[in-house]
Amino acid sequence: MTLQQSNEEISQRDLLIEYFKHNPNKDISHREMRDWINDEYIKRTGKRFEDPDRGVRSLSQKGFLRKIRKGVYRYEPGKEYNKELHDFTAKQKEEIFKNDDYTCVMCGRSPKKDKGIELHADHIIPKDQGGPATIENGQTLCSRDNFIKKNLNQTTTGKKMFINLYNLAKSMGEKEVENFCADLLDVYEKYEMNGHIKWTK
Repeated sequence: MTLQQSNEEISQRDLLIEYFKHNPNKDISHREMRDWINDEYIKRTGKRFEDPDRGVRSLSQKGFLRKIRKGVYRYEPGKEYNKELHDFTAKQKEEIFKNDDYTCVMCGRSPKKDKGIELHADHIIPKDQGGPATIENGQTLCSRDNFIKKNLNQTTTGKKMFINLYNLAKSMGEKEVENFCADLLDVYEKYEMNGHIKWTK
């Protein structure tokens, strides 16, 4: 791939845009672009690119790129900046907290009754999936559950899978599989992971 060469120092954002504009309508993973971006930025500026992955996520949140799946993005000419994605304002955050009684909707903890709890206004539909910054799309999460939602979504899928397998094994009399799933689900309970998903032995 040959991109425009320049002696002028280019910003990290502009280099990412240049890269994707030269690769239109193609699903590109972080890994695929990372080495080239790092090498090209050093070549042009003598500096190391700080965090290309974060730069790509930012372009996706602004609507320049479309997120295809985790870690994979596509630039579609003519469709850039077609999203209105913003963070909640301070006033919106306060209204979201008030609607949820200043309580995390996942674990039920709140600063009023639990020491050291920090609340976050979370987009129910994530920003990078087109979720708007509206009161209706907001919910209150503690910092821990906000982290889990953003970074450990697979734990939700895992817990539901083991609950389904547990119930199936129980109905079929498969005691060993039933006990295996029960032990794993006990670990979820021990670490208070995905407490909003209930299961009973």
